[in-house]
Amino acid sequence: MLKSLPNDSRPREKLLTRGSHTLTDAELLAIFLRTGTRGVNVIQLADQLLREFGSLRALFSAPVDEFCRHKGLGTAKYTQLQAVLEMSHRYLSETITRGDALISSQQTEKYLTHKLRHRTREAFYVLFLDTQHRLIAEEMMFEGTLDSASIYPREIVKHALEHNAKGIILAHNHPSGIAEPSESDRRVTRRIADAVALVDISLLDHFVIGDGQVVSFAERGWI
Repeated sequence: MLKSLPNDSRPREKLLTRGSHTLTDAELLAIFLRTGTRGVNVIQLADQLLREFGSLRALFSAPVDEFCRHKGLGTAKYTQLQAVLEMSHRYLSETITRGDALISSQQTEKYLTHKLRHRTREAFYVLFLDTQHRLIAEEMMFEGTLDSASIYPREIVKHALEHNAKGIILAHNHPSGIAEPSESDRRVTRRIADAVALVDISLLDHFVIGDGQVVSFAERGWI
């Protein structure tokens, strides 16, 4: 039984004493589930579900019918989980909307990862910033096939001018899960940087989102 475990091994107590970052995926899921099933404590149930789904990501993105087929889950848990995910999205969105997107690069990276990592097709996202690098607007500019999206720099310039932006941050996902930028990614980034520079707009960064991996062009020294 969970109660027989030492206090520092119980997920809730461990979170309170050591912080949420110290918990495993199974322990975090156990806090969400709250209770186990007959003969299975909540940590064992969480571990079992992670093995069945393959990962937290797969569990979070599962359709409602598939989610509810698993023992210990149901529509109530599904709606709770979707609410948690939406609150996380809104928290990250509010953070970069109120803050400085360039200085808060880690929050921006988290937000863009949340927006793009679960997509099964390649998508190209743009953040439009003012002179203080604060967020003005955000747009999903282009979407493509499983492994490519057609990018048109002139459209990015057009939208940047419409928003009166002075800077932009780009992001796109790699559905393969591998975040390493391709030579094509580098070429199109240079084309966009050159295009926006003609109208006195700066390209500040380009994030490539994989599965648990993010590459920043600025950190690589490519911008």
